[in-house]
Amino acid sequence: MRKIALAAGFLLRLGYRTDRRRLFTAIALMTVGYLATPLIGVVLAAFTNAAIGRDGTVVVLLALAAALLLVFELTMMHFAHLSYFELGDLEQLALTDEVAAIVNGSAGIDHFDDPRFVEALTLVNENLIRVRNALESTLQLGGVVLQIGLTAVLLVSVDPWLVMLPLAALPPVLLSNRAQRVVDDAQEAAAVDIQVSRHLVKVATTGSSAKEIRLAGAREAVISRQRAAWAATTGRLRRAHLHSALLRAGGQVLFAAAYGTAIFLVVRGAVRGEANIGQVVLVLTLAVQVSVQVAGLLGMLGTLQQMGRTVARIDLLRQLTAGPGAPAIGPVRPAAASPPTSAQAWGPAGGKAVSRTPARLRRGIRLEQVSFAYPGADEPVVRDVSMEIPAGSTLALVGENGAGKSTLVRMICGLCQPTSGRITVDGIDLRELTPDQWRSRVATLFQDFARFELLLRENVGLGRPAAVDADQEIMAALDRAGARGIVRRVPGGLDGLLGHSYGDGMELSGGQWQTLGLARTLMRRDPLLVALDEPAAALDALAEHALFERLVNTAAGVRGERGVITVFVSHRFSTVRAADQIAVLRGGRLWELGSHDALMSANGLYADLFTVQANAYR
Repeated sequence: MRKIALAAGFLLRLGYRTDRRRLFTAIALMTVGYLATPLIGVVLAAFTNAAIGRDGTVVVLLALAAALLLVFELTMMHFAHLSYFELGDLEQLALTDEVAAIVNGSAGIDHFDDPRFVEALTLVNENLIRVRNALESTLQLGGVVLQIGLTAVLLVSVDPWLVMLPLAALPPVLLSNRAQRVVDDAQEAAAVDIQVSRHLVKVATTGSSAKEIRLAGAREAVISRQRAAWAATTGRLRRAHLHSALLRAGGQVLFAAAYGTAIFLVVRGAVRGEANIGQVVLVLTLAVQVSVQVAGLLGMLGTLQQMGRTVARIDLLRQLTAGPGAPAIGPVRPAAASPPTSAQAWGPAGGKAVSRTPARLRRGIRLEQVSFAYPGADEPVVRDVSMEIPAGSTLALVGENGAGKSTLVRMICGLCQPTSGRITVDGIDLRELTPDQWRSRVATLFQDFARFELLLRENVGLGRPAAVDADQEIMAALDRAGARGIVRRVPGGLDGLLGHSYGDGMELSGGQWQTLGLARTLMRRDPLLVALDEPAAALDALAEHALFERLVNTAAGVRGERGVITVFVSHRFSTVRAADQIAVLRGGRLWELGSHDALMSANGLYADLFTVQANAYR
């Protein structure tokens, strides 16, 4: 029952915030409609007695009263439906926005790697479309409670024992709650299989992966795996629904027994002369209404119980994105307090900065014993990394896959907070800055760059949203990225649509999408950090070399002015060797650090990796 109360309270509060006029209108109309139903039984009882007594005037008046109550019952519910139907849609939109804000409003992104978060988000998205039905059930539940209360009073007026008929609704309600828990538990247990099934459907129907599946002859294997995951899901849910149906049927059998007993008592009373025919009609009418009420009540409670779990999962999402304890942490000094966990939010308490982002870098970025572990992981992916990146320098990160390069870039950019240790910018701990303070001075391009299927100007302009309509700035960024040719090819130029997801736009190659991503990065006016995580993965060696030359030249123009630092990850050592410093990572640890010449002279891991790749080109 707690989840039902949680869902009902949540939806009513959300409705009040969203559109209180529609909410109160629906409540008022439904109250009139629901109270009219049992009163029809009272009028019919009086009508029956008047007809037997041949009182024509009273019969006509009572017939009109019954007709009026029927009109109230039907029309009030119809107009209430119009109000709460629209309100339900508004609540669904508001809740969808709230979930999106929770998911994307966190300072960090490490919650996306938490299985609990992914599972909860999957189930929440499954049930968001049922918000309108849940609101309808909430309002109807209130109406049914009023009906049952009035019905109980009317039944007691005939025979005190008849109060047991509404009370007989309790066993079906309790068994229905138990039945819904069985279904909900099965849905949670099937969440992983649902995710696998959806993933495989997406893989099999997305152009970028479908071609690989066909060429590899893996179509049947993918379909078979998807069917197995779906079969596991449906099998689990089918068994749960069967168990649930048996529990509900048991509750209905108990109520049917109580229903039959009530009819027997009133008929026996009429035979003995203890009740008139009108009272028999009243009890029969109310008994039928109670039966309908109980049947509807079970469905409403099931819907609300499911919605209650959705509300609880939204709270879980909020907790996982906010981290344990307070929603934000205060400034942390290494000697005064232990660093926060990675799940905690960036920034000082209250969201107010303790320090200011420097206008230019004078000393650079320093990592002090930095480690990071993803939520639920047994081992950290970055361990005790310490290094200094001087202002105005370039740093290349190299190492095998899984060495921790991308995670280190994320931490330097402020997307993840170290599990231990700290990162400083000109001596300022990043935790003394709000997330937006530091990120507004960071320009990034990742290997899993976004492909915004929007207008070309929007695709680039999102690098600095305030400049989406500034054609000169967008074209300047495209020029620096070497992407002016894309503008000429796209019908409509800057106002041309990209992609085919929802319109007849122009599809680009992987390299072209990446070049637009670079232009988006270059929209930042005054970055202090340019971070590039394998930005040229989709480009050939010559294109990559040209790309990095442009980046180096662009950065060189502002190094003396702002001390901009460039950090990049690349597997091509012909590019890496141009960096001022090269950090070699192995198993999450900083293995080697130095210039290309120094590392080659050391004849260590970097020299081995460089030699292997160089030999491959000979």
